Amino acid sequence: MDLILLCVFLPLVTVAWGQYGDYHYGGYDYRENDEWVNVYRQGFNFQCPHGQVIVAIRSVFNKKEGSDRLWNYACMPAAQSLGEPTECWWEEINRAGTEWYQTCSNNGLVAGFQSQYFPSVLDREWQFYCCRYSRRCPYSCWLTTEYPGHYGEEMDMMMYTYDHYIRGATTTFSAVDRDRQWKFIVCRMTEYDCPFQNV
Repeated sequence: MDLILLCVFLPLVTVAWGQYGDYHYGGYDYRENDEWVNVYRQGFNFQCPHGQVIVAIRSVFNKKEGSDRLWNYACMPAAQSLGEPTECWWEEINRAGTEWYQTCSNNGLVAGFQSQYFPSVLDREWQFYCCRYSRRCPYSCWLTTEYPGHYGEEMDMMMYTYDHYIRGATTTFSAVDRDRQWKFIVCRMTEYDCPFQNV
């Protein structure tokens, strides 16, 4: 009887631990030191090391601190099949207090974020740092669910599949809550060169 119970409950415990235990991505724990890349009401610039892309985003909201958020990111090396990045750049600025949609141009992948806080709007402007890998192209793209689930909540987004990459995001801004919800644009990348590019 004990063996039957073990066989029934062991898979359940394993799944629960995977969903609710510490977040690990290929051996990297972005919560290992819980250091934020910014302080409230200040700008920041975060870039992954060369050849790495963003795989996890964590944020906490504080209404008393100007309705601002602290941010933390994790990076992992892109798949070897993509090779080394051939170029990296900063995309155009997405203005504070507005809704926006942006993907990395030239088939790029998100490898960093830059943000500046504006006290007059109680919001941030954002820029993506993007890197292009040879002539690889995105396919099977989709939008994630909203992060955070509700305005003012903690945000914890992680890519659980190694060959999926963040290419951009769309955001909504609440003038009442002075907070933003994100849906990330996630894609797979071809393992071969393709003759076209997005703009």
